[in-house]
Amino acid sequence: MAKKILLVLYDGKHHAKEQPLMLGCVENELGIRKFVEENGYELVTTSDKEGTESVVAKNLHDVEIIISTPFFPVYVTKERMEQAPNLKLCITAGVGSDHIDLNEANKRKIGVLEVTGSNVVSVAECVLETMLVLVRNFVPAHEIAMKGEWDIAQAAKMEFDLEDKVIATVGAGRIGYRVLERLVAFNPKKLYYYDYQDLAKEQVDNLNKVSEILNKRGDIVERVTSLEDMVSKSDIVTINCPLHESTKGLFNKKLISHMKDGSYLVNTARGAIVVAQDVSDALASGKLAGYGGDVWFPQPPPSDHPFITMRNKFGGGNAMTQHISGTSLDAQKRYCNGVKSILESYFSGKNDYRPQDVIVIDGHYATRAYGQNK
Repeated sequence: MAKKILLVLYDGKHHAKEQPLMLGCVENELGIRKFVEENGYELVTTSDKEGTESVVAKNLHDVEIIISTPFFPVYVTKERMEQAPNLKLCITAGVGSDHIDLNEANKRKIGVLEVTGSNVVSVAECVLETMLVLVRNFVPAHEIAMKGEWDIAQAAKMEFDLEDKVIATVGAGRIGYRVLERLVAFNPKKLYYYDYQDLAKEQVDNLNKVSEILNKRGDIVERVTSLEDMVSKSDIVTINCPLHESTKGLFNKKLISHMKDGSYLVNTARGAIVVAQDVSDALASGKLAGYGGDVWFPQPPPSDHPFITMRNKFGGGNAMTQHISGTSLDAQKRYCNGVKSILESYFSGKNDYRPQDVIVIDGHYATRAYGQNK
């Protein structure tokens, strides 16, 4: 009997035929089927992942490797690991492995790897896109236009510029720093960052130098060690840190109460970093002018998730999408190549993985700095 790899992806349907570059779907299988079979493995690809009668559940008993994406994750819980005695490796095609019980993986010496860096440009661009969509009140303005109406006042009453705003990032790692780089061009008044350590001096110098050249503003970048203090001074806050015990539910009613009235919150990190109902309530009250991003908890979300119906008191402020920031076609190519590289290392028996891709290995957590991944 061939050894088995279970690949869990979303359904591409007719879109997969229309766009062959969309590798991250069931139909196109990350482009790895031939490679996997040439190495003596059976590849089972499915989108059916929920419940005891799902394809995932029926294949756990003899699976050796599970691969899924953060955008359509298969939750590899303790219970599922107990049903998968041959499981040796879990791979995230992308960045972020919080859908896997890492403590249990350690106990069972199951390796957990992801393709670090594959999404950083894509997500950083999406952060800027979401900021602009919110601040310029794009969604309500678009909806008005599509109705064939011409009510400029309705759209303009909540429309601002990004220039001269105070903007802050929670997490200044691979993605957070790239967000800061891109924000300089918009001539912000100040750029704050909250992280467990300082950015490298040359990174800060580069940002300040570009700001001086473009905007005649120097020394705009500053690290803040109090999160409450930072959000209280910021017009826009963007979340670019990983999900772990200390960040789960971080943006709750208490922390949001410290934010400026009428400020904006952008989250392309993980849905569970915020308390969804508290965000929705803050929008309804006007505490927040807008919330946007592409991450939910769980994924896909239930039909009654607060993010679906939330609006600010003026009827806008919702800039949510499906989890697509890190799965542009360019990013898909990168994380598919990364998955193949991880499998090559595993199949060869060398296990010479890129250190930055390793989350858990041989019963131990790899050393990973806070803020370095989405």
